[in-house]
Amino acid sequence: MDLNLLKEEELASLRQLLTTAKNIVICAHRAPDGDAMGSSLAWMDYLNGTGKTNVKVCMPDATPDFLHWLPGSNAVIRYDRRPREVERIFKEADLVCCLDFNQPSRVDAMQEALESSEAPRLLIDHHLDPDEGCALAISRPDMSSTSEIVFRLICQLDGFETMTRQCAECIYCGMMTDTGGFTYNSSRPEIYYIIGQLLTKGIDKDEIYNRVFHNYSTNALRLRSHIILNKMKVVEELHASYYTVTKEDMTQFHFVKGDMEGLVNIPQQIKGLKLSISLREDTEKQNTVLVSLRSCNGFHCQPMATKFFNGGGHADAAGGKLNCTLEEAEQVVIKALLYYKDQLKTKVL
Repeated sequence: MDLNLLKEEELASLRQLLTTAKNIVICAHRAPDGDAMGSSLAWMDYLNGTGKTNVKVCMPDATPDFLHWLPGSNAVIRYDRRPREVERIFKEADLVCCLDFNQPSRVDAMQEALESSEAPRLLIDHHLDPDEGCALAISRPDMSSTSEIVFRLICQLDGFETMTRQCAECIYCGMMTDTGGFTYNSSRPEIYYIIGQLLTKGIDKDEIYNRVFHNYSTNALRLRSHIILNKMKVVEELHASYYTVTKEDMTQFHFVKGDMEGLVNIPQQIKGLKLSISLREDTEKQNTVLVSLRSCNGFHCQPMATKFFNGGGHADAAGGKLNCTLEEAEQVVIKALLYYKDQLKTKVL
């Protein structure tokens, strides 16, 4: 099966960027998820295997607890904890690899350090509207994940034979988490061919699944149950649901990062539901609400995320952010539902 993504001139440009670089920085978006971490750590592993001895992974902030097992995660340098060190790394870099985000604003507080670097930028991503200020932008919105793109690039760079099991684990984790365990955006046969290839590297896909999805604390499970039981609102006539999560909710159940991961998918189990929205207060910033959207059954949430929530994403998995109170954010949700009511109220056959 042909997995090549790049034309010959693009491949030559990529090889040139990698060959001449000595000090390489890999970075991903704020609140890095499984795909951001998986693709970044896999890319680091590949570059190390080619003889690159100074490859740094810098993230804006913390990763969820359930991703700390990923090979190489202990080498990640967090900007929110060590800003001066990260700024120095960007300043000394001669190549910056931007993975799993389309615009510099997605790295939040680390944006100034990224944009002040004089190094050429290599973008590897699967979101819409890629940054045009890159030396090379490998943007494939039709791919399941940035991790899938990284796998394909490694193969096209003749790196599959020497791919380590650790690299393969990171790629599989990224692909798995960005498709909800291969339940959406994962119908192309190439995806399952790639999984087969990763299995030849000795990964245990069942163990990876357990480490990611069966890794909640008792408090996390009680928080998730509380939200579904007491906070979820279902708008039956519009086949939509939404819920709010306050700082008080999170404090009550001793919230740690990752405890809410994937909860926005749960309401989609309701028969005929088309849209699920999560509104969560930011634990660090006042009047900031983090928004996640998931859709199915013929409705696509990405346009809604862009129009109403200052965000974007993929057709059926998107997100955004509102600078307001949680009560005001709830009113924005109601406006959004009414705006798309004609698409939402159509019954699912």
